[in-house]
Amino acid sequence: MEFIYTAEFWVAVSFFLFVAGLIYLGLHKKVATALDARAERIATELAEARRLREEAEQVLAEYRRKEREATGEADAIIKQAGQEAESLAKETRRTIKEQFERRIRLAEDKIGRAETEAIREVRAAAVEAAVNAARTLITEKLTADQAEKLVKDGIDTVKSKLH
Repeated sequence: MEFIYTAEFWVAVSFFLFVAGLIYLGLHKKVATALDARAERIATELAEARRLREEAEQVLAEYRRKEREATGEADAIIKQAGQEAESLAKETRRTIKEQFERRIRLAEDKIGRAETEAIREVRAAAVEAAVNAARTLITEKLTADQAEKLVKDGIDTVKSKLH
């Protein structure tokens, strides 16, 4: 029994007494409860992290969908703007062509009126020149007897045509 006098024996006895005291005070339950609480808190945090991750993935998917929609809308707007620009260009070309044709017609009409007026003026001048030439010739070559005979023949012609 000499081992009772050794230091290792008393260290072992004091260790077992210490462990028995801890068990008597229920420290093992408190440690287990604390570990369970920590495990539960970790599990809750993991669940929250999973939920947040899923929510973030949903938000990301939603933003990607919105981006696709926005891109589609932008493409549609660009396409529509191109069509409207083409339509406007066609309308402008048509309007310019109509205005050009209208101005050409107006110019042609103006030219036609000017030609008609010029022809009328030339005819009037020709008639006046012919009358003046005839007057000159008549005054130079017509005698009084010939003039009387012409007047008498003219009156007879008018009478015959009136009856």
